[in-house]
Amino acid sequence: MRTGTCVGILLAGGLARRMGGGDKTLRKAGGIPLLAHAVAALRPQCEGLVLSANGDSARFSGFDVPIVADDVQGFKGPLAGILAGLDWIAVRCPYVPLAISVPADTPFLPGDLAARLVDARAKDNALIACARSGGRTHPAVAVWPVSIRNDLRRALVGEDIRKVEAFSQNYSRAIVDWAIEPYDPFFNANDPSDLAAAETILARRDNDLA
Repeated sequence: MRTGTCVGILLAGGLARRMGGGDKTLRKAGGIPLLAHAVAALRPQCEGLVLSANGDSARFSGFDVPIVADDVQGFKGPLAGILAGLDWIAVRCPYVPLAISVPADTPFLPGDLAARLVDARAKDNALIACARSGGRTHPAVAVWPVSIRNDLRRALVGEDIRKVEAFSQNYSRAIVDWAIEPYDPFFNANDPSDLAAAETILARRDNDLA
């Protein structure tokens, strides 16, 4: 993948109800915040990163990533975060044609994520490329053209479409598969039991690398 092909959008705007509230991306696995794992995995794959998060941005000040909040009224979920990221890229990185979005609570993102999605999009002549693992599609783990942002704004504001799948299914889309062994690379932590599972995966991975 060429340098300058895409900018990463880390989605951290969720309400974390199943985690008891607060910022689940700041919960730790292996002694490191989930967000730090995602940043470390995605940063080498992209021209740059932007974090989509609402509220006081100071809580993310230690991650050296620019932060952008939703500008669509009401909490409209990850699509609003993707839109905020695309708008930021259009202004700050006008030479970058693509963005890759990922939930910021996914600590095991694969190192070839951006490259494979970008390549599949080009090969299939698709507008969007999306990840899949174990037969499950992950609509928010996707490569988007920055130019889709106007359509996305109309869908959010004019049609009140909130689900990523409901929006992206209206466009040509390449699907790229990843194996789920020894663990699902798109595992995300939604509740305390998931954090415990992440600790187990990290310990097993560290032992395998030792």
